[in-house]
Amino acid sequence: YISILRPSPIEDKLGIMKKLSKQLGNSLKRIRMQKKMTQGDIVRATGLDRGYVSSLENGKRNPTLANIERIAKALGVPAKELLNE
Repeated sequence: YISILRPSPIEDKLGIMKKLSKQLGNSLKRIRMQKKMTQGDIVRATGLDRGYVSSLENGKRNPTLANIERIAKALGVPAKELLNE
């Protein structure tokens, strides 16, 4: 019965990924708004799809490291800034 209450290792990893996705999305939106940029500005600077950028901000997608770097460059911040809370 105890094993039913404890999340499996896969569930733990999924939970961590969801948390990180939300964190990245919140940071992306916060920094973008501080810099008075629109999602369209990010799209034009990176070549990414607007729906993809929106999904990132809402924590629904996990970007590749390359896309994190592209977005950070468009925002004028180090990539690690997007992973800070």
